[in-house]
Amino acid sequence: MAHPKYEINGVPLDQIRNRNELRVIKLMPKVLAEHSDYRPDYLDIQDIYALTLNNLPPRYVQQGSIVMREPVKDDEIIRELREAIRKVELCPTAREHG
Repeated sequence: MAHPKYEINGVPLDQIRNRNELRVIKLMPKVLAEHSDYRPDYLDIQDIYALTLNNLPPRYVQQGSIVMREPVKDDEIIRELREAIRKVELCPTAREHG
């Protein structure tokens, strides 16, 4: 399957990213470690990631952007990760499709 082209009038848009993506990825292992009895599967990890990002305000930047301040604090990301883990653990995707 061909990847969609994220481009308008010759201007590439595929390098614009939500700054919270990497921040969630960096904090997720730490928060998952708090739940030693929970073993999320492939889809659970993706669901936790997506749900967390959906509940945070987006912070889009493009290459070369200067970030003057970070309004979303790590504590807020950790809180949303914990909530997403709780929701996914209670109702995992695999159970819905299995």
